[in-house]
Amino acid sequence: MNNHFQLYTKIIYAAAFITGCCFVCSCENDEKAVNDLTKNVVMKEEARDVESYLSQEGKMKAKLKAPLMLRVAADTVYVEFPRSLHVDFYDDSTKIETWLDCKYGKYFENLNKVYLRDSVVVINVKGDTLKSPDLWWDQNTKLFYTDKYAEYHAKDKNIYGGKGLEATQDMTSITFKYPTGTVQVSENGFPK
Repeated sequence: MNNHFQLYTKIIYAAAFITGCCFVCSCENDEKAVNDLTKNVVMKEEARDVESYLSQEGKMKAKLKAPLMLRVAADTVYVEFPRSLHVDFYDDSTKIETWLDCKYGKYFENLNKVYLRDSVVVINVKGDTLKSPDLWWDQNTKLFYTDKYAEYHAKDKNIYGGKGLEATQDMTSITFKYPTGTVQVSENGFPK
């Protein structure tokens, strides 16, 4: 019985040794193969000479034109306009109320917000003009805003905001942070 036990023990040790060798051999991985399997993949779609329409609740709200559009599916899905962007904004009767031009734009799909930068100019049908080096547009609230320098020019007004502004899409209401400028006033002292 003692011989059987010794033989059985030797077989168990041999099996454990061979199994351990298999594990050691199988644990070797090619670093490139591991990196290829675990790297973050960024998917990018490209479109040229884009003309896109935005509607909400069955009403046309905006028309966008851009020479190049990149849709990037990464951690955050966004659409980028790296070579310029023009947008016409419409009122409820589908008449253009405001238009916008800039050299760069980035739309964050999950936030419904657009970041605009580099020579941003917004003009309404009255000719009132808003300029800023960068500006955000919130699709849900229809507001433009920035914390950067901005200027507003109208027939009788030139207002400069050193720390930004918030404006409605049609520019009927504009609130500046730390404004300076000239405004013509009536005889009663209120702006015209």
